[in-house]
Amino acid sequence: MSVAITFANLKSMIPTLLSGDERDLYSVLIRGRHGIGKSWVAYQTASGLAWDGAKTRPIKDGETSLPVVEIRASQMTEGDLLGLPSPHDVNVNGEQAASLRPFAWLVKACTEPVVLFLDEVDRATTEVRQGFFQLGDSRQINGWKLHPGTVVFGAVNGGVHAAQYQVADMDPAELDRWVTFDVEPSVEDWLDWGKTEIHAIVWDFINQNREHLEHKGEFEPGTVYPSRRSWHRLNNTLAKVNMLDDEKADLGLLFNLSHGFVGFEAAVSLRDFVENYERQVTIEDILDAGKLDKTKDFGLVDHVALIEKMDAAGVFTASIPNSRLINLVNYFDTLPSEARMKLFTTLTAANSQISAENGSNFHKELANQGKVEAFIKLLGGN
Repeated sequence: MSVAITFANLKSMIPTLLSGDERDLYSVLIRGRHGIGKSWVAYQTASGLAWDGAKTRPIKDGETSLPVVEIRASQMTEGDLLGLPSPHDVNVNGEQAASLRPFAWLVKACTEPVVLFLDEVDRATTEVRQGFFQLGDSRQINGWKLHPGTVVFGAVNGGVHAAQYQVADMDPAELDRWVTFDVEPSVEDWLDWGKTEIHAIVWDFINQNREHLEHKGEFEPGTVYPSRRSWHRLNNTLAKVNMLDDEKADLGLLFNLSHGFVGFEAAVSLRDFVENYERQVTIEDILDAGKLDKTKDFGLVDHVALIEKMDAAGVFTASIPNSRLINLVNYFDTLPSEARMKLFTTLTAANSQISAENGSNFHKELANQGKVEAFIKLLGGN
């Protein structure tokens, strides 16, 4: 039995696992469904690590992060590990012997600190996976020793999801060479990443239709299903043709494009969402225009989605102008207790001077408007 963790959990452990000298660097294996962002974790890990000449540690401002050397284990043969015969013999105790010349990926990982990312390990041949034994055990292969600062990362689709994929089982001896984590990323993981990577319309759609982010049931052969990766690709495609910012965009074309990336059900929902997007309540409606009447039919889920949209747009991480603060307090006064709690905790969540000032100014404005009672209700949960 294994326990799945979120990307947020994994990221919090990475500095502990991958900081220190060579004796403290463990090979990390991530197991999870396809399209969840396992490769992204490897690249994010690399961007947060540096080599100081003696050990690997979290990066500091101005330092160069570790580069990534990515290898698709599923495409490797035994020769890719051992190398090619060298045209130059070597002298061993007076005798001429053949030698093997390693490929560039291994030379780089052995001569400079890198994140060596071995993807699709459980789709590799038995011979290749056995070659990885040495990398996990003694950090060397065929006489070539990894650089003291090189970090080894692996990714597989196996584990609890192995039955859905054509992958090889990894036996206990093989797994013992890795520190293994089963990853089941949360929707919040993707939304947090998507704040700067995904168009606002697609982000809003997933935030309000979370069941469409990815398929978690059984997979029917030949059927296209949504995944975190396919939403990213669809987002980039729609942005490239300016379809999300064009009010006259061809919704039929939008559906056909979306269907190819995320499947029928998600494509239908996205098309309907985009068609009615102008009727959505925007941040500006509430904070700039004070149009609270537009939320009169909102339920708790709708309010939470709007608050999360404000958070994603960076409303709470910057100083809130007084005009917006007044409207925010007015909006707060209309909320059910659970949504008031969500708004206030989100407003003050960041551990920063700006967050503290926003929280203090918000409380002062409540007092100015004689609405401290709403704040007391928040604390009392009534």
